[in-house]
Amino acid sequence: MARFSKIETVLKMATTGMIPVFYHKDLEIAKQVVKACYEGGVRVFEFTNRGEYAHELFGELTQWSAKECPELILGAGSIVDAPTAVLYIQLGANFIVGPLFNPEIAKVANRRLIPYIPGCGSVSEVGFAQEMGCDVCKVFPGDVLGIAFIKSLKAPMPWSQLMVTGGVKPEKENLRSWFDAGVTCVGMGSNLFSKEIITAKNWGKITELCGETLEIIREINKG
Repeated sequence: MARFSKIETVLKMATTGMIPVFYHKDLEIAKQVVKACYEGGVRVFEFTNRGEYAHELFGELTQWSAKECPELILGAGSIVDAPTAVLYIQLGANFIVGPLFNPEIAKVANRRLIPYIPGCGSVSEVGFAQEMGCDVCKVFPGDVLGIAFIKSLKAPMPWSQLMVTGGVKPEKENLRSWFDAGVTCVGMGSNLFSKEIITAKNWGKITELCGETLEIIREINKG
């Protein structure tokens, strides 16, 4: 069962502005990455369903983070069908993210009052997802759709809360361009967790990058 309410989760996504996106088959490495992000100020984290037995790792991570990172809102990503969403919700997912929009997942998430953040690549998809109760929609792939898509969508639909994933970097100009366009938050993966950093187990670097990125986002939002 989710430890945080739907409202708490959506508000925290908006107030922090960044959601790290990560998967690793080694549970201990996953724990270290989550802890490093948490120490850097991250409060919403997406663990992706991308490997063998990923759900088992997620279950362990959920129980561990409840004790070690009590304020962390942990969700599951790369979810494409309702049965998988149910599995992760049973394991404690506080939100569900997908690369596509599946109405059946929306029904499951709404029933359990869990935020569902579907991947949308058109204005029509965002509109349909909103009709199905999705408070936040994921613009994906962001590096393909681009900043102009965000601006064009927000013009006729200014109420839209959008998370962009793909093409986001922990750099001031890059982040400013996305937030100025109107995104609510950004998802960031490999640009926070390079193979070099993970291989070197340089957890302090991850903490540093997260802290710097969150500070940049705070400054942008204040302006």
